[in-house]
Amino acid sequence: MLASAGSIVARQSSGAEADADLVLHHAAIYTEDIAQPWAQALAVRQGRLVFVGTDRDAARFIGHKTNILDVHGQMVMPGLIDAHVHPVEGARDRVLGCEFSARLKPLEIQAALKNCVAARPAAVWIYGGHWASALFDQYPLASPRVLLDEVSGGAAVVLEDDSEHNAWLNSKALALIGIDAATPDPPSGHILRESGTQTPNGVLLEHAAMIAFSHLPAPTDGEQRDAVREAARIAHGFGFTGLKDAYTFAAEARAYRAVDQAGELNLWVATCLASSETPSETYGSAAPIDVTRLERLRDEVRSTHVFSDFVKIILDGVPTPARTAAMLHPYLPDEHGAISSGMLHVGPELLKSNLIALDRAGFTVKMHAAGDGSVREGLDAIEAARRANGPSGLRHELAHAGFISAQDLPRFKALDAVAEFSPTLWFPSPIIDSIVSAVGPEGRHYWPVRTLLDLGAPVAAGSDWPAAVPSMDPWAGMEAFVTRADPSHVTPGILWPEQAITLAEAIHLYTLDGARTLRLENRTGSLIAGKSADFIVIDRNLFKIPPAAISHTQVLATYFEGRRVYARK
Repeated sequence: MLASAGSIVARQSSGAEADADLVLHHAAIYTEDIAQPWAQALAVRQGRLVFVGTDRDAARFIGHKTNILDVHGQMVMPGLIDAHVHPVEGARDRVLGCEFSARLKPLEIQAALKNCVAARPAAVWIYGGHWASALFDQYPLASPRVLLDEVSGGAAVVLEDDSEHNAWLNSKALALIGIDAATPDPPSGHILRESGTQTPNGVLLEHAAMIAFSHLPAPTDGEQRDAVREAARIAHGFGFTGLKDAYTFAAEARAYRAVDQAGELNLWVATCLASSETPSETYGSAAPIDVTRLERLRDEVRSTHVFSDFVKIILDGVPTPARTAAMLHPYLPDEHGAISSGMLHVGPELLKSNLIALDRAGFTVKMHAAGDGSVREGLDAIEAARRANGPSGLRHELAHAGFISAQDLPRFKALDAVAEFSPTLWFPSPIIDSIVSAVGPEGRHYWPVRTLLDLGAPVAAGSDWPAAVPSMDPWAGMEAFVTRADPSHVTPGILWPEQAITLAEAIHLYTLDGARTLRLENRTGSLIAGKSADFIVIDRNLFKIPPAAISHTQVLATYFEGRRVYARK
């Protein structure tokens, strides 16, 4: 445990440098400062670092009112930043949703749903997740819909898969949203049918799933604000002082602002505003993005700790057995022998014009691009924006860019485009197995982070929680970057070991590189005098333990703007 931050008698100091609010000393401080990689002490005044250096030199900042924190040699490092997370959704699901593990089998999911129905007998809608992307390949069912019907009572059930692009519904939910045997597939989506019939089997892919999600009751403003507070509490426990909400609708953005204005948001938050508030425009629309609407929303929700100069566009789906990520080469044949290369949700020319307009308006664009085909489309659009607008300095992002053609790898540096790797599954796992089952053996050549770093390309890391992963815990992801093995030791093997990176590089991705994705690298991400006092104290020196122990790291305390916002009990 840490010594009390105010019970130690201060040494008398004099002069203008006296009376720091907090001095932390006797530490192993990893600064992310090239000029001074390690330090022993730091001093904070009015939320900012005024000194980082030796214990001896820190003494001059100690006055009668200074709180002094002796960490007894523990490691201190910059607060972490998650560059791709859905924190409000994740927190809301914990409170209002029916949660279960993506490792469950169909009958186990049925049992979990039965418990949720019993706990909420009056519910009209029950929403939850996450089922595994390959669930129905591994456990074929004549009708997944019927399995839910058997235990759902009178409730309409919508369950999300681990990619959050696909949905599993019962008969009541299908009826309420108006999907039946006569309903055609929407653009950029599929309604799966029972064998030999047009009857929906309950599984909806991409745009069809988004239509289902849009029918769910909207959370109240109070529920949204409660979810923001809960998300911040969860984040602090993992050592995060900054988050990039990767897909933020207007109600969520307003909740961030409201909580911040109430003085309760102790986080830097970047909101990637949804390119549209309606699924039909987000998936497969031929209409240009309404940039004026986004500019108005940006100005409305911006606040002290909320930055809204970001937009999210979804280019494709996922490279799982759903086969909806856009690939340059065809997937393996599906169970019916059909061959496809996935789907693009936005046409190349429309994407170029949208990106040019957003870049001109000062928005950094995060593009969901899971297949190498959509990655190329995104890079082409960034290139078009560079030609049209010149070097704007905006580092647009290709999210989930696990598959990248060899000829496109150098383009990331050339275009100053960010390869944003998320979720933390760059190691063997059931979802990787499901991807390989659709893509083929080359599916194991996933997440080429070593190659991109060697090419000098910008890279970022995020959790994508609550999709695919049970929490936003960064330490497992950091370990997997270094080992390319499963930190939980559930799935054996190593995924493309040549792409392993060093611990220092992994930390950099979660700190200073993360800050760059928020456009806050001059405020946070490293421990340098003048920056915000955002730092964490952890229970081990990461550089003195085996890589396989990184995932066991515990955060002892999290400080934001010099205030302790989390302490481990």
